[in-house]
Amino acid sequence: MRLWSLHPRQLDRVGLVACWRESLLAQNVLAGKTRGYRNHPQLTRFRATEFPLNAVGAYLVGLQGEATRRGYRFNEEKILDSSDLGGAIPVTNGQLAYEWEHLGRKFEQRSPELVEAWRTGTPEPHPLFAPRPGGIEEWERP
Repeated sequence: MRLWSLHPRQLDRVGLVACWRESLLAQNVLAGKTRGYRNHPQLTRFRATEFPLNAVGAYLVGLQGEATRRGYRFNEEKILDSSDLGGAIPVTNGQLAYEWEHLGRKFEQRSPELVEAWRTGTPEPHPLFAPRPGGIEEWERP
């Protein structure tokens, strides 16, 4: 499961679709609708919020918005709750940098046409996340 901290516009088609699918799985885990993945480390930051289901819903809204911008149809009715959280979830600059490098390796394998744009770009956070100083997040499994 990879729930990117990066802005959805920075993902390739494969990454965006996979992130949508995996985020829906995360939503089901947080809603208690599945037994699998209950202890997955990627869920830590959502569970740390006051309303984890709202947090993952807000995350999904960001993905759905990017999909719509690209002309894809991600069914927004699958989002259980995206009520306002009253603030962003913190993410470290080190985590963003780690994911940026990871994304670059993915591009080299599956989207070589995007590698040059990746090399000249910089990581931007998903709208749900607010960058702060720090290394890779504790929940990440490098």
